[in-house]
Amino acid sequence: MRSAFHSLTALVAIFTSVAHAVHPVSIQGQDFIDTVTKKRFQIVGVDYQPGGQGGYVPQSGKDPLTDKEVCLRDAIMLQRLGVNTIRVYNVDPTFDHNDCASIFNAAGIYMIIDVNGPFSGESINRAEPWTSYHEGYLTRIFGVVENFKAYPNTLAFFAANEVMNDQSTAKINPQYIRAVQRDLKNYIKNNCDRTIPVGYSAADVREILEDTWAYMQCDHSDDQSSSDFFGLNSYSWCGGDATFESAGYNTLVDMFKDSAIPVFFSEYGCNEVKPRVFDEVAALYSDKMTSISGGLVYEYSQEDSDYGLAIINENGTVTLRTDYDNLQKQFNALDIAAITGANPSGTSNKAPACDADLITSGIFDTNFTIPAVCPNCADLIKNGIDNPRNGKLVTVNDTKAPKAVYGSSGVEVQGLELRLLSNDAANTPTNETTSPTGTSTGTGASTTESKKGAASKTTSGYALFAAVLFTLLTVL
Repeated sequence: MRSAFHSLTALVAIFTSVAHAVHPVSIQGQDFIDTVTKKRFQIVGVDYQPGGQGGYVPQSGKDPLTDKEVCLRDAIMLQRLGVNTIRVYNVDPTFDHNDCASIFNAAGIYMIIDVNGPFSGESINRAEPWTSYHEGYLTRIFGVVENFKAYPNTLAFFAANEVMNDQSTAKINPQYIRAVQRDLKNYIKNNCDRTIPVGYSAADVREILEDTWAYMQCDHSDDQSSSDFFGLNSYSWCGGDATFESAGYNTLVDMFKDSAIPVFFSEYGCNEVKPRVFDEVAALYSDKMTSISGGLVYEYSQEDSDYGLAIINENGTVTLRTDYDNLQKQFNALDIAAITGANPSGTSNKAPACDADLITSGIFDTNFTIPAVCPNCADLIKNGIDNPRNGKLVTVNDTKAPKAVYGSSGVEVQGLELRLLSNDAANTPTNETTSPTGTSTGTGASTTESKKGAASKTTSGYALFAAVLFTLLTVL
C-alpha cells in the first residue's frame, strides 16, 4: 500500500511538471536556442498590451499580467493563433504576476518583458538621459528582473524601446542605453540563477538604423554593456502588393548578415492596407531571412492606433478581427517542423571593437565612453535590491475560457480551452481555423463550431492519466 501511494505521488508529480513548463532560451551566436534540445528557437509572436498604455494603472494595482481571467482568455486565443512568444511593454515590479505568467507558460508561450514604464522615473528621458539615470530608476528596473527571473518562459528583457528615433536623440542617448544594458546584465549575473538576455528595441529609421545596430552590438572592453540581441520595429511591408525588395527586406538581410547577435522584428505589421494580409510572414520565416530570428506582430488588442487582431469588448468578451484570421492562415502555412527542428546556424560572427569608424551616417553618436555606474548603484547590482517581489510558477487549474469569444463574422467560437502542453513544448500553429463560418444571429449564439484542432491530443493524454490514476486508486 505504501509503495502504491508513492507510485501515485510520483505519477501526479510527473504529469504536473509535464503540463507546466517550457525550456528556458539562451543565445548562441546569431540564434536563440532551446537550452535543453539545443535547437534554434524562432520567435513567432505578438505584442501584448491590452488596453494600451491605459492598461497599465499602478495606482490601481493593474497591469497587463495581473488579471488571471484576462490572461487565460487571451492565452487561449494566442495559443490557437500559433504564437510562441509575447512582448509585454509595461509591468509593475511590485505586483503579483504568478497566475498570468504560469498560464502563458502552460500554453507554451514565452514572454519578452520591457523593464521600463510610461511614467516619470520609469524610463530614460530621451531629451536629457543623464537626469533619469539614477538609483531610483535602477531599483525599478531591477525589480522587474526580480519579479520575472524565476519564470522559465521569461525569454528576455528589453532595456529600452525606440529611444533613438531622430538626429538629436541619436547624439545623446546611445551611451546611456548601453549603461542600462550593462547594469541589467551585471544584476542578472549576480542575482539570478540563469542568464536572461538583455537587448534593445530600435525604431526602423533607416538613416540611423545601421549605426544603432553597430553601436549596440560592438564590444566595449568586456564591460557587459553590449546588447545580447537587437529588436527592430519594422513596418516597411505594407499590403498584398509589397515584395521582398519593395519592403526593403533585402536591405535588412544584407545589413544583418554579419550580426554577432540575434536580430528579430520586435514589432511588425503595417496597417496602411486594411485588413492586413500579413504576406510578410512567409518571407520572414523563409530561407531568405535566416539571419532574422522571427518577429512579433503589433498587436493583439485593438487600440486607438488600429493595429489590433482582436477587439476587447466592454463586458470582457472578445471579437476577433479579420486580421486575426489572416495572420492565423499565414502562421498555419509555415513549415513549423523545419523551423522548430532546425539546428543553430553555426554563424558566430565576432562583434567588432567599439570605434568611431563603425559609425557611417555622420548623425549618430561616436562617443563610446559609457557612463559610470550611478552613485549608490554598485551595491544594488552586486547584492540585489531590498525586499523584491519574486515571482514563481503556480499550478494552472482553470483552462476553460472565462468569457465568450466571437469570430470575425460575429459567430461565437465554441469549445475554447487552454491546451496544457506536454513535454515542455513551446506552442506552434496547429492548422486550426478559429473564426467560425456563418452569419451572426445578433445574440452571440453560434451556428457553427470552430475546429478543435490538436486539443484532442492533450485530452487523450489526460484520459490516459485518469485511467492509470483509477488503477492505482483501486490498488490502494
